[in-house]
Amino acid sequence: MWQQTKFSLTPRARGFHLITDEVERQLPDISQLKCGLLHLFIQHTSASLSINENADPTVRIDLESHFNEFVPERAPYYRHDYEGDDDMPAHIKSSILGVSVSVPISDGRLNLGVWQGIYLCEHRNRAGARQLVATVQGSE
Repeated sequence: MWQQTKFSLTPRARGFHLITDEVERQLPDISQLKCGLLHLFIQHTSASLSINENADPTVRIDLESHFNEFVPERAPYYRHDYEGDDDMPAHIKSSILGVSVSVPISDGRLNLGVWQGIYLCEHRNRAGARQLVATVQGSE
């Protein structure tokens, strides 16, 4: 089976947000797969996707704090600032973290580790809805 689904995530504040449950709700056919793969792609250049800690919310706070220090706003050498001080840093963060993740599917479920979840990494202060493309392949 091959299936591709495009869906929107509701707008979120800047930061790192767990979206695993929302992704699973959008892809109910995963439950029919014995073995497969989910490829998740975000169609934006100022947000990214990642897999990380799903239990302790301080991890998400620390990631946001680190990336804000690692990629500061208003660096004197940025030229691309047409949409505000967070514009170029958002593009850099997206390039560092990446715009896609792949997750194995086993026995009808995403085969994430016990402490893993899928993150939307929102790098803009006032972002809109984010579009994701989910491609699922596998055998029943």
